[in-house]
Amino acid sequence: MIVCGLGNPDAEYEHTRHNAGFATVDVLAERHGVRYWKSEAGAQTATLSWRDADGEKREVILAKPMSYMNTSGGPLSKLARAHRVQPEQILVVHDEVDLPAGQVKVKLGGGLNAHNGLRSIADKLGSRNFARVQFGIGRPPGKMQVADYVLRELKGNFLEEFEVTAQQAADVVERVLTEGAK
Repeated sequence: MIVCGLGNPDAEYEHTRHNAGFATVDVLAERHGVRYWKSEAGAQTATLSWRDADGEKREVILAKPMSYMNTSGGPLSKLARAHRVQPEQILVVHDEVDLPAGQVKVKLGGGLNAHNGLRSIADKLGSRNFARVQFGIGRPPGKMQVADYVLRELKGNFLEEFEVTAQQAADVVERVLTEGAK
C-alpha cells in the first residue's frame, strides 16, 4: 500500500494550500514515529507497519513526490512499479477546491476535477482506480486565480486551520488503512 501526499518540494511552498498532501503525510509520519526518509524513484519515502481491521499486518509506504505537483505521477508510478503496487492499493492525499476549507472526504476513482496532480497520476498509472483523500481548501475569494490561492503562504489563523485539517486528514487516512476505502 502506498499513501502518497501531493505537494511541491521547495521550502517556499511548505505552508501553502497546495501542500495539503505533504502536510498530511508528515502528520502520519510524526504520529507513527517515522525517523528515516529516503529518496526513491523521485520521491521521499518512509515505511511503517500497519494492522488492518482483521489484524493483518502490512507495510505502508508514505510517499512525497519530489517533482512538482503537475508531474507527480512520474515518481508515484515508478515507486508503484518498484514495489509491485497496483493502482487500487494507492491512496492519494490532495488539496480540493471543490470542498469547503476544513472538510475531508474519501473518494474512490472517478473524475479528476481539473486537478493537474491527479491528472498526472492517472496518466502515468494508466488508471483512475486509486483512492483519494480530498483535503478541502475551498474556493478562492473574489476574482483571485486558483493558482494564486493554492500557492499563497498561509499565516496566522489560516495556517492553524490548515494544520488542524491535516490532522483530520491523517485520521481519515488511518481509517482507510484499517477499514479500507468506503
